[in-house]
Amino acid sequence: MLDLSNFRLWLEDNKTYSERTISNFISRLKRADSFVEIHTDPIYLYQLEQNCNFSQLSITVKSQIKKSVKSYFEFIDQQKSIFVEENNHIKVLSLFSNIGVAEAYLKSIGIDVVVANELIEKRASLYSKIYPYTNMICGDITKAQTINKIIDSASKYGVDVIMATPPCQGMSTAGQKKEDDLRNLLICPVVEIIKRIMPKYVFIENVPLFFSTEITINEKKVLITDYLDEELNGEYVINKYVIDTKNYSVPQTRERAIILMSRCDMPIWTIPAKDNKTITMADAIGELPPLDPFIKDVDEKELLEIFPHFFDRKEEASKYSYWHTPPAHIKRQVVVMQHTPTGCTAFDNDVYFPIKEDGSPVKGYHNTYKRQNWDTPAYTVTMDNRKISSQNNVHPGRLEYINKCGEEIYSDARTLTLYELMIVMSLPNDWPVPLNTSKAFLRRIIGEGIPPLFVKKLFEKLKEIYR
Repeated sequence: MLDLSNFRLWLEDNKTYSERTISNFISRLKRADSFVEIHTDPIYLYQLEQNCNFSQLSITVKSQIKKSVKSYFEFIDQQKSIFVEENNHIKVLSLFSNIGVAEAYLKSIGIDVVVANELIEKRASLYSKIYPYTNMICGDITKAQTINKIIDSASKYGVDVIMATPPCQGMSTAGQKKEDDLRNLLICPVVEIIKRIMPKYVFIENVPLFFSTEITINEKKVLITDYLDEELNGEYVINKYVIDTKNYSVPQTRERAIILMSRCDMPIWTIPAKDNKTITMADAIGELPPLDPFIKDVDEKELLEIFPHFFDRKEEASKYSYWHTPPAHIKRQVVVMQHTPTGCTAFDNDVYFPIKEDGSPVKGYHNTYKRQNWDTPAYTVTMDNRKISSQNNVHPGRLEYINKCGEEIYSDARTLTLYELMIVMSLPNDWPVPLNTSKAFLRRIIGEGIPPLFVKKLFEKLKEIYR
């Protein structure tokens, strides 16, 4: 079976082809496979040329197809000759790696993520750009072909630790929590991979409801935690925790279920001690100057009537980070947030109440149209963090002035910028995400991740007991 996803990633990383050219390579490779199923024996090109359907093509088309096949063979050869650097670093396999938020600090503390797996090509491609020295395997972890590739690569690199962060939407309070959501069953291929690799340690992370979620195994419902105990308890010491990342110097309240498995012949990996200090929003982003939102449903004249300093503040913000740019909102939402104090929701306003386009009042929860607090960590960042109307997304703001009507007007009537989100997610300032990454895409991804500062502290704890 063709490994098209990883071939595409390889072309992106190793060739200077345009996206169109890469797509053409993929199409021609598929066409070759339709004539003669592709295999890596040197006789393949001869067999292709003898195929009657192939022989009827023009010389140009035949040449293009053969070039694509040769490139695919080059890709396969490089996959087979993976060079494993000999060092004393702990080597990690990352499953459900997304774009690698969790592992942002690991290289800096001597932890090498040598193999990663992600289902979605767009995410896998970005991961490879951020972590070019990790062998990214793009593919469906529920398929035997993908599992075999993961295990073969992990064996070549000598993986010590498996880190698995399966999708949580099937059990998250922010999701629909459907019974028998297929995503909940993704723990099963994780267990298969653990059994076949038998790493020294395993780290599994999810939402707290992970511990009370049932899956169906052999037509019988069982808690995920009981399933893990039943499958692995004889080989591993399994410790379970519910932690809040605010207790680990992360400026964000984010509860997570953590499972740490230690192979029975290894010292036991435990959760690190809580830090003494809680990092608040004021500590994290309090020194940043005010930044006005871009109002997308008015012209520039009206924008400047509402925010006379818009362009000056935008320019000042750009000095802090490329990602510190004004979020875009509609006027009626901005206005109600201008009249909403720090820590409050616009639903409590007597006059400036959230309204729809037709002027009727919005019906919603009191954690929406809600400003954050300065004196606490940020609320949990969600995937839908770009909307004022979603939960706990609005900047804390400060009293900026009192208008001619005697009304208090508060600054930063907007959601957090991407730069501010990166700070409250504890991402490093030098995280090398490409500047051409879609901001909407990056916002959503950040909302899915586990704060990497906690992961760093967790692996520092492992290093204390390892070897």
